[in-house]
Amino acid sequence: MNILDEIAGRTRERIQEEKRKQSLLDLKYRIREQERQAPSFYGALAAPGMSYICELKKASPSKGLIAPDYPYVELAREYEAAGASAIFCLTEPYYFQGADRYLQEVVQNVSIPILRKDFTVDEYMIYQAKELGASAVLLICAILEEAQVREYRQIAEELGLDALVEAHDEREVEMALNAGARIVGVNNRDLRTFEVNMQNSIRLRNMAPRDVVFISESGIKGFEDIRVLYENDVDAVLIGETLMRSHDKGEALRQLNGGTLEQLRLAV
Repeated sequence: MNILDEIAGRTRERIQEEKRKQSLLDLKYRIREQERQAPSFYGALAAPGMSYICELKKASPSKGLIAPDYPYVELAREYEAAGASAIFCLTEPYYFQGADRYLQEVVQNVSIPILRKDFTVDEYMIYQAKELGASAVLLICAILEEAQVREYRQIAEELGLDALVEAHDEREVEMALNAGARIVGVNNRDLRTFEVNMQNSIRLRNMAPRDVVFISESGIKGFEDIRVLYENDVDAVLIGETLMRSHDKGEALRQLNGGTLEQLRLAV
């Protein structure tokens, strides 16, 4: 069993326990009482130019503890002030040391869209994301069947959420598109082996129509990576560990963003 399958299995156990505490019917009832409409994740990323998605991640299976001091609300505010288009917030508790309350508190403190980054293996988790105030959910092709991706995407959209469908290879990109994905993220890190290949995004970009928002995820270190992705029609980048390990995370993002915009203006 690879690490991705292991995490998915543990997530299924976790969600079964959470269902015993609150039924899906009760969760749906609580959602009906919500008044707040979350900002559009798709809309934020479809804007002209390169969009930046900043990740809030305390730990990972491959790197261990990344942020011992984890002031997630303060970090989210820094990201927003520095020009982030959206935020990925980890809620998976065992392998990434995430928590639902992280997302809930971040939503209350920033105005940009927040994606609940977790390993969605049950429709219950989409309703949870809605209750927490997320704008979008993550659907990973490697742990779902195509019919599940389609079903979960439809549930998300019915709830007013977007779905980022994550793929790693040609088969999974095709699967995402067949399931009607409007947002496709290509993870440059193979979650089975944790090897990173930046060419993965560039190679797979041409499979997706231009009206599909295309995101490059993982392994992006600096302006040169972003420049190459931009030149290959990638719409957005997910910046995770690079920012989380930076002393001044807002300034690190400003340098990435400002450098990119300056270079693009010079190139016009």
